[in-house]
Amino acid sequence: MTTQQALPLDGITVVALEHAVAAPFTTRHLADLGARVLKVERPGKGDFAREYDRSVHGEASYFVWLNRGKESIELDLKSASDLALLHAMLDQADVLVQNLLPGAVDRLGLDAGTLRARRPELIHCSISGYGAEGPYAGKKAYDLLVQCESGLLSTTGSPQEPAKVGISVVDIATGMYAFSGILAALYERERTGVGATLSVAMLDAIGEWMMQPTYLSVYGGKPFERTEARHASIAPYGPYRCADGTVFIGVQSDREWALLCSDILGRSDLVEDERCARNTERVAHNEMITGVIEAVLVRQQVDDVVHDLERCGIACARMRTPHEFYDHPQLAARDRWREVDSPGGPVQALLPPVVMEGREAAMGDVPALGEHSDSLRQEFGVGELT
Repeated sequence: MTTQQALPLDGITVVALEHAVAAPFTTRHLADLGARVLKVERPGKGDFAREYDRSVHGEASYFVWLNRGKESIELDLKSASDLALLHAMLDQADVLVQNLLPGAVDRLGLDAGTLRARRPELIHCSISGYGAEGPYAGKKAYDLLVQCESGLLSTTGSPQEPAKVGISVVDIATGMYAFSGILAALYERERTGVGATLSVAMLDAIGEWMMQPTYLSVYGGKPFERTEARHASIAPYGPYRCADGTVFIGVQSDREWALLCSDILGRSDLVEDERCARNTERVAHNEMITGVIEAVLVRQQVDDVVHDLERCGIACARMRTPHEFYDHPQLAARDRWREVDSPGGPVQALLPPVVMEGREAAMGDVPALGEHSDSLRQEFGVGELT
């Protein structure tokens, strides 16, 4: 039996004052890389994401997804003894991640200025909705609300009705920027011995992802148009009806358009047609192009269409449900699932996207509320809560 090499963050301790999605997403990725993550939760209630649903053996799907590999301790931060315990934990921590309500860490004396004056080597990462300054600094922020404020919601849906993105995309973007910022700070600390004060605003994180439609709108001189499942600025790129379902096609160049016309549609005449010879014109005449494509595909089965598209090198996809994704043959073929335990029973968890040769993510269990309270109180030298 071969022994796995140490993971990159073995020996790193993270204290997480976190709830919901963005910060837990950050710290779960740190845990997957070997960090020890100490998750501080409210006594009796915990992270409120525990209550979002009861889908996974009685546990919340959000919580199971975001919190594997962590140790849970219940602390009442209004209690002097519990706050002292938290400080004892922070005295040995490398990283603090927090996404409490605006102003909460300042009131508790857990702000970066206070903590890093005591321990300059600490990496202090704060996640907020809109940043620490400005008229929105004190405003509560949740994923859908920031989708609205960032303009994201106005880019999704139909021309008649906007639609939210179906996953917590703002939280995920924010969590990934916090994660990468912490990794950069840890790397810098290895060279300088000094930590860092990091802040990530949800508006800024999704704002980075919004720049293409923003540029298109601001410099293109016209409002961004919602196009349902079709791409707004590339054509043909979207869903097309077949005899027994829908196939998605993505044409990225004039060369691929020519292949689609000659090998799939039998319409080589369209290659030189001024209405669709180049992408800009194809977008303008997308409705006409869709009619031409579907007139051919609607007589064929999805399996046959996918086979023909792949044979001639045109990108395509089937539209799967989340349940079908769980059973995706590509994930099975690459052995991408691992079993982890949760308070309600075993759960299949997807390995993180980055594959390190010779090493595998920690993939720890999902903790019950306060599961590690007693052991952590004993470790950090404070008696049980009375």
